[in-house]
Amino acid sequence: MSEIIDQFYTPLLIEHGFIRDPDNQQYGALGDCWKLSPEVGEGTYWTYGQKDLYDIKIHNFSFHEDFMLECSMPECLSITRYDSISGEELSPYRRLSAGCIKTFIGGYAPYKALIHKNIPIRSVGIEIAPAYYEDYLKKLYPEAQINPVDAFRKIDQTSDFPEMSRLLTEIKDYRGEGIAAKLFYEGKVAEAVSMVVEYQKKHPDKPAHKLSQQDIENLQIVAAYLSDHYAFDIPLERLTQIACMGTTKLKSCFKKYYDCTITEYVQQRRMSQAEYLLAYTELTVGQVAQTVGYSTSSRFAELFRKSTGLLPLEYRKNAQRK
Repeated sequence: MSEIIDQFYTPLLIEHGFIRDPDNQQYGALGDCWKLSPEVGEGTYWTYGQKDLYDIKIHNFSFHEDFMLECSMPECLSITRYDSISGEELSPYRRLSAGCIKTFIGGYAPYKALIHKNIPIRSVGIEIAPAYYEDYLKKLYPEAQINPVDAFRKIDQTSDFPEMSRLLTEIKDYRGEGIAAKLFYEGKVAEAVSMVVEYQKKHPDKPAHKLSQQDIENLQIVAAYLSDHYAFDIPLERLTQIACMGTTKLKSCFKKYYDCTITEYVQQRRMSQAEYLLAYTELTVGQVAQTVGYSTSSRFAELFRKSTGLLPLEYRKNAQRK
């Protein structure tokens, strides 16, 4: 068992209603499996770790009520793929989305997120500790100029990392035992770090241009307008007029400030409202689609599944479950 699991995750799991499930070997004989207390939710949380170097986690659980997670994460670098999720990170605010690769840098600021009730959290992730990326790697490759923290931070959140997605799927599907399993996981962790470093090389930082206070205020006005009119087809020309910017500058400044494109921003607002309508109203899927701005329910269902990992009716069934 890794030190991070033993010192941080074990107390956290117990605090939030998880119970050890030693007879559950659905993810293999290695590692520890936990299950949620029936009073709190349902599903499993599997972890495997190696000393103070790394740990691997597979989640497949849901809470009966909306769950607020607040914790100070240990110093670590993590990379995760969510296959199903519904909720929001709150500091800073960002909608949690399925179907993307997401990194997190632990040890700097408390983590706070709201997880929506009854919607399964299905994910697989790798977490490496300072002893791995500051000591172990440097001893193995003393000549290499590697800054894993910058490399992980570079990814942040992306839907364009298919090789990492395949690696995480291999981890999720693996069921080995003994020394073979230990070598498999050790190899996959090293491979994942290699992919992250390579990703950084292929996506070099562009020269930074600081936004002026006036630009920031104009972007905030654009975002407020989009939040109020997300269900409509808004011509880009109107946004450039609101922002007092040209098309190219608006697109680049918006992505720099909000860390997403204008289209992604609108889609996030649409999906958030769609989640609410599916959970708390009796509108049909077609009516929900039209309400949030989609002319066809098939296109809406496709984007909703990509965002949450569930089809609209699956989401409604889970969200409205008593």
